[in-house]
Amino acid sequence: MPAAERINRKLAAILAADVVGYSRMMAADEAGTLAALKRHRETVFDPAVAAHKGRVVKLIGDGTIVEFASVIDAVNCALSVQRPAEHAPDQRASQAAIVLRIGINLGDVIMEGDDLYGDGVNIAARLEPLAEPGGICISSIVNESIGNRIDVRFQDGGEITVKNIDRPIRIWRCV
Repeated sequence: MPAAERINRKLAAILAADVVGYSRMMAADEAGTLAALKRHRETVFDPAVAAHKGRVVKLIGDGTIVEFASVIDAVNCALSVQRPAEHAPDQRASQAAIVLRIGINLGDVIMEGDDLYGDGVNIAARLEPLAEPGGICISSIVNESIGNRIDVRFQDGGEITVKNIDRPIRIWRCV
């Protein structure tokens, strides 16, 4: 059987998240920043991922790639992470230093072991830096897929060209 036939693929919603200003924060206070990041993951991010049936695929320093079977779950997870009003007041105060940007895409991915590869992942990673601090940037296919099934509307950000992707991508933003 040729190698191309043995590739294991599936459709997945991919969430890419990254901490705003992480390098600057680490330069100012490595131990404090790492403690705040761990606390944010334990009290906000990881519980939101679990509650929305996601799977953390990869942690890359301050960045995270998460897989979901549903775009609704992916977007609702992002909204719960980005809405500080949903966290208890004492958590809000302790998490003030950690602000994320989140990008979400729906696409075909290649599964290899526990890892995911392909355009579906790459586009999500390119959308993440296009989100405002504390915001979410989604691809057009995600916006079309969620329709009116969530309580937030995304604003059309137009078509953009991103690094190493050979076609323009229409983006939608929520702040």
